[in-house]
Amino acid sequence: MRKGELTRQAILDEAIRMARFSGLSGLTIGSLATAADMSKSGVYAHFKSKEALQLACMERYAEQFADEVFRPALAKPRGIARLQAIVEHWMRWYEHPGGCLFLAASTEFDDMTGPLHDQMTRDQRQLLDSLARVASTAVSEGEFSEDIDVFQVAQEVFGVLLSYNWMSRILSYPDAADRAWAAFNRLIDSYRS
Repeated sequence: MRKGELTRQAILDEAIRMARFSGLSGLTIGSLATAADMSKSGVYAHFKSKEALQLACMERYAEQFADEVFRPALAKPRGIARLQAIVEHWMRWYEHPGGCLFLAASTEFDDMTGPLHDQMTRDQRQLLDSLARVASTAVSEGEFSEDIDVFQVAQEVFGVLLSYNWMSRILSYPDAADRAWAAFNRLIDSYRS
């Protein structure tokens, strides 16, 4: 990777760290330049606008999420074991300081139009589609019934994860993980063939 690309990645990593606490709307080239110990013009040279910076953050965040949640789960066997690994890694992902940028973006940009809204919805759809693909491997492996709606499985697993985030981060319930796993296991049992 070239020096300019490394600098851009470092700026984006700092931007994501900041956005986890203040949301993408609170991110500015000036505040990022200060946090990254750079000039505003140096940061501007990489992104040209606040919207371009926000979009680049969303893309980088999705890459980090895939690296920490989905890629490690690929080491598990196809089907239910892989789905369990995704849930485990996803729950760990929610433990990062700040908040989940996917969730922040969904509340920041849900009523907007334009590139930020479009990227947010693409990211959300990709998460659900990925869960549905993993659920479909559980069908092909004979672990789930053949007549199930894999997108329904994806939505319900996503719901368990969102609920876990709320109960753990917002309400600080000490048994949030236990309750999430109980819900997930009950869900999986309901779809077994």
